[in-house]
Amino acid sequence: MKTVLSSYSAETVVNRSKFLSFLVSYAEFDGLQKKLKKEHPKANHVVYALRYLNEFEQIVEQSTDDGEPKGCAGVPALNVLRGEELVNVAVFIVRYFGGIKLGTGGMARAYAQAVKDVLGVANLVPYEKQVKYMFETSYSDVDKTLYQLKQAGITQYERDFGVDGVQWSVAGSQEQVDALVKTGIK
Repeated sequence: MKTVLSSYSAETVVNRSKFLSFLVSYAEFDGLQKKLKKEHPKANHVVYALRYLNEFEQIVEQSTDDGEPKGCAGVPALNVLRGEELVNVAVFIVRYFGGIKLGTGGMARAYAQAVKDVLGVANLVPYEKQVKYMFETSYSDVDKTLYQLKQAGITQYERDFGVDGVQWSVAGSQEQVDALVKTGIK
């Protein structure tokens, strides 16, 4: 399985219709369709497809045609994500109608091509399950802990500064968390 760590975009033109594709991590999904509709008020449709892993490590899929004929937009986009074995990603396609009807088959091919084009510019990375780890340090060890996090390759962390010390909550691959624990953090 693969995923993305940042956002990517591409443009595809089919028979004068313009398709703007946006590939994002699943964490960025909420509210993005509404934002894209606001940014592109003259666009006819904002279609999306997504795949993510739930808390039971099951793949959840969803897509929408946003007014296009049923099954002609979201499903072809989702099929491309399936074919690339992508997880924890969402793809949005903004369509500007160019005046030439594509037909249902042509529309399905155009949406699939729009997703393929954005995948062509994306940096796909192997998916690694994220493990959460919590620990506590003193205030004097904050800089040392930040250094140890960097050495372990952990970039996702939250700190809660309490009365007695600092509560840390970090997320990374099992390998990264193991490397952090080997530094003596408990």
